[in-house]
Amino acid sequence: MAGADSASDSPVQPAVHISAPLLFVNVVIVAMCGLIYELLAGTLGSYLMGDSVTQFSLVIGLYLSAMGLGAWLSRFVNNRLAERFLDLELAVAIVGGLSVPVLFYLFAEVRHFQFALLGFVIATGTICGLELPLLMRILQGNLSFSDLVSRVLTFDYIGALAASLLFPIVFMPHLGLIKTSLLVGMLNAVVALWGTWILRPLIGKRVLGVRLRAVAVLLGLGYALLRSNDITALAEDAMYADDVVFAKNTKHQRLVVTHGRTGFNLFINGNLQFASADEYRYHESLVHPAMSAIARPPKNVLVLGGGDGLALREIRKYDAVEHITLVDLDPGMTSLSRVFKPLGELNDHSFDDPRLTVVNQDAMVWIETTPIAWDVVIIDFPDPNNFSLGKLYTKRFYRLLARKLAQGGVVAVQATSPLFARYAYWCIVETMRAAGLGVAPYHVTVPSFGEWGYVLAQAGEVTLPTKLAPAVTGRLRFLTSDLLASLFVFPADMGPVQVEINQLDNQALVRYYEDEWRRWQ
Repeated sequence: MAGADSASDSPVQPAVHISAPLLFVNVVIVAMCGLIYELLAGTLGSYLMGDSVTQFSLVIGLYLSAMGLGAWLSRFVNNRLAERFLDLELAVAIVGGLSVPVLFYLFAEVRHFQFALLGFVIATGTICGLELPLLMRILQGNLSFSDLVSRVLTFDYIGALAASLLFPIVFMPHLGLIKTSLLVGMLNAVVALWGTWILRPLIGKRVLGVRLRAVAVLLGLGYALLRSNDITALAEDAMYADDVVFAKNTKHQRLVVTHGRTGFNLFINGNLQFASADEYRYHESLVHPAMSAIARPPKNVLVLGGGDGLALREIRKYDAVEHITLVDLDPGMTSLSRVFKPLGELNDHSFDDPRLTVVNQDAMVWIETTPIAWDVVIIDFPDPNNFSLGKLYTKRFYRLLARKLAQGGVVAVQATSPLFARYAYWCIVETMRAAGLGVAPYHVTVPSFGEWGYVLAQAGEVTLPTKLAPAVTGRLRFLTSDLLASLFVFPADMGPVQVEINQLDNQALVRYYEDEWRRWQ
């Protein structure tokens, strides 16, 4: 082994043969894990702070720059290359594997969370940047330089492809952020442990110490993975004011329900969707002005979004309605009231209505293909805090929607707060107007959200409702015929402002929304 030790202490080619093909498998796994850490950081930043474009831009830019820093630092590693490589693999297992659980906890504890997030990105990128140059130096005695570079880079890109496919298809829908982070960290530790056999001729008598370190890291991360539900609960308890009583990862988002003295609250990706204590104000104001504005009893009603079933509850109060279609992308959301029973009670078991058809598709794709002309359309999408949601508030979307309205059909849209996000609100109003719809903005006070805005729209001039439809007169908890007219009056600090139209290619609405809500966070 003396020759092996001497070779590993030298920056030149190793004196012994090692299995290059097996090390190339390591390259694939190392590259895959590195990119997954990058995707985890970008996704976590988007979930917790919004503005997905900024978060992913910062994460990608800093991660690549940190990899460059790591590659430059690798020149100063001039002995025990194989051992150093495996120690770096263990370091990235610890830093990357623990990044998400630690950051989830820090979000509620530190004021400048962005710096903590980017600090983990830089640390992970630097360590990953150190690995490939060391691996290439380890292999340089076994391959020609041209073969070495081409093969290492080829397998590196294959690993990146694997990560880009596995992350959205397997890891996020089935494991969520914290479990994915810990599992990928374990994979790094397994690579390090496996590498002790491949690189044993270069490590020599120190191999036992490396193996013990690898086993310790693997066991530590494995224990954390077994306790991941407890870790998630601890992190989310720190994030939310009330106790978390239900949590679920769906293919598209994280659903969390908390319970306090006034009832329960639903959060999607950390954003409040409704509070059971006052949601009736929100949903009565969303549904009944539109149902009362149409000149005839509505028969075909479309709900876009609204997977909690609370808007459905209000629509079901109209016996004249013959058919209701609800389109929500996430089947996890439309089935939530069946697995979380208090929501089923709150929405009056609306998903059991025989008049209802549920469609789990992207609303923008689906609306182009539906042949039905709708009497009333209720749009209850989440706020436009990212570009995938912003497209559902664009001029193109509203034009598509206008073509699907029956004669005299009415649309009602939830449109964020005209007080806290004034430019975003009026951007929605003006975008609907630019799409050829007549619009009537209105607002109500919902204690959990503050002042909240909606838009009533029709093809041509809007007919403002002057009284509630007979089907619900006297049956609502908040809305009355006497109150209707006041909803359409805006005080000076919520009045119209000059805004851009929200187009698919500019997404001005998302910029307005992020800029305005950031001031209140």
